[in-house]
Amino acid sequence: MSVGILTFTIYLPGCHSLKSKRSQIKPILARLQKEFNISVIESDHHDVWQSCQLTAACASSEGQQARQILEGVIRFFESHWPDLPITEENIEILI
Repeated sequence: MSVGILTFTIYLPGCHSLKSKRSQIKPILARLQKEFNISVIESDHHDVWQSCQLTAACASSEGQQARQILEGVIRFFESHWPDLPITEENIEILI
């Protein structure tokens, strides 16, 4: 069994308060969880209005399959939220 961990940072250009940030992030987390059956959390940049770090995790029987799922998450995010650019991303596979 392998566990894949995806960490990515997004830029939120339209946010001018933490309340605004949360209202943008909450539907993203829910949609990614629903589409990919993964766990997703806001893992850093909690007090920064225009930046958010998300961490997603999935378990799989093979490391390559976990990597493919997490790469699909990135592609899905970029196609559904093109106005929120990803500034940094990292995929780690734990075997």
